[in-house]
Amino acid sequence: MPMTSVSANLDTTSRADEFIALDERYSAHNYHPLPVVIAEASGAWVTDVDGRRYLDFLAGYSALNFGHQNPDLIAAATEQLGRVTLTSRAFHHDQLGPFCQELAELTGTDRVLPMNSGAEAVESAIKLARKWAYQVKGVPENRAEIIVAGSNFHGRTTTIVSFSTDEEARAEFGPYTPGFVVTPYGDADAVEAAITERTAAILVEPIQGEAGVVVPPADYLPRLRRLCDERGVLLIADEIQSGLARTGELLASAHDGIRADLYTLGKALGGGILPVSAVVGSDEVLGLLQPGQHGSTFGGNPLACAVGRAVIRLLSTGEYQQRSLELGAHLHQRLGELVGRGVSATRGRGLWAGVEIAEGGPSGREASEALASRGVLCKQTQDTTLRIAPPLTISREDLDEGVDAIVDVLGS
Repeated sequence: MPMTSVSANLDTTSRADEFIALDERYSAHNYHPLPVVIAEASGAWVTDVDGRRYLDFLAGYSALNFGHQNPDLIAAATEQLGRVTLTSRAFHHDQLGPFCQELAELTGTDRVLPMNSGAEAVESAIKLARKWAYQVKGVPENRAEIIVAGSNFHGRTTTIVSFSTDEEARAEFGPYTPGFVVTPYGDADAVEAAITERTAAILVEPIQGEAGVVVPPADYLPRLRRLCDERGVLLIADEIQSGLARTGELLASAHDGIRADLYTLGKALGGGILPVSAVVGSDEVLGLLQPGQHGSTFGGNPLACAVGRAVIRLLSTGEYQQRSLELGAHLHQRLGELVGRGVSATRGRGLWAGVEIAEGGPSGREASEALASRGVLCKQTQDTTLRIAPPLTISREDLDEGVDAIVDVLGS
């Protein structure tokens, strides 16, 4: 069916145009957002500058797992704002130790390295794996390798894009950082063949979000765990998008019954309020860091820790994991009914889904614009896939309203 642009539905007197014009003029064009200008938000809903409400079906790429303006998180941030927000790590503060203890206990790990962005967490995990390889495994200096998966998304730093297979993210940012071996996602045989005496770690997303919410074969992660145990290699699970209840488990890797040596966490850890990330894992690896070898002025700051502790309290009840399981089952049942009716496949776990648009249908961008014109905000990935990740606080009725819009746009 023909798609209608969001801009065509905006009133000619819309205030959105002036804000979009400022963005276009003064901000670097590293994103191509939908022409919607959000001014307020609450729960699973946002309101634009003209007062129109939209259902949020993206949740900040899982950064808003607990909804917009979650009262528990806002209260924690507000209370801490009135006390102290930043000390740098030159001094101790009264939030860091409790945050690290509570996050370690929640994840069943020994130690926590707090950072800010997800990319910083991944960079930190890479450094830790290399340090472990030299100090513990005995790999010759500057020879360590890390095995990664094709179609990965771990961030956009120069090191991370060096092992990206997305040419749009990678092209013209070289020279590229060596020390990475790319294998096809889901292919454990290829990983086994790639392991050498120089292999420090395998870095993998339990579910690939940017690739289209791709769930690997059932034996993939368990085989990687066995290979790591047998060959003396670390397993690093990037749970920045998939973790913290998004898939119905605290960590998505739990669906496959495995434990990683290191986890990278982010997005939802900051409660949609500020960037908070962390590497969590074993003493054997994180205990190798010594003063001066790694750091961050803002990493583990008092405000971040206070918000992170409030997030941990929400997760410790299991309520959000259960909501994701139950509402996710409903979401996937309804989306599955679209296969063969404008949709070629659906994928995902919990309240996280990739909807593959059938050949001959609209592009992902066109579908996203059409949904926005119907009051539902989500975004395409890989051109032909809609990525759906509403806040875990969404009601069943609102979830159905969003799916009804998808049926309206894609169903045939």
